[in-house]
Amino acid sequence: MIALTKPQIIMNDGLPAFAVIPWNEYQELTQPYDSDAQVWIPHEIVKATLLDDVSIIRAWRTYFGLTQQELAQRSGLSQPTLARLEKVGAKPRTSTLKKLAVAMGITVEQLRG
Repeated sequence: MIALTKPQIIMNDGLPAFAVIPWNEYQELTQPYDSDAQVWIPHEIVKATLLDDVSIIRAWRTYFGLTQQELAQRSGLSQPTLARLEKVGAKPRTSTLKKLAVAMGITVEQLRG
């Protein structure tokens, strides 16, 4: 088996028509989330925060279909504390963001937007 190290260009009538790349490079290019390169945030979250003026914490909670009480219990916070953190302009500590991220199965970077 020959391992390609650079793309193979297939020409058609003297013009590039296709590029053949190694499988591992293709897989890297088609991954929706690469933790080292970018932060993936679903369209619904972006829309809620930009158009509906909702905090990113609330947008994620709603995205996962959780109530404030459910997320508070999962993260070890009280429901009133979570309600305060969900207000637009709230500035939660990194340690609090870590609790919320773990509770929702996302990264702290995704909660920072």
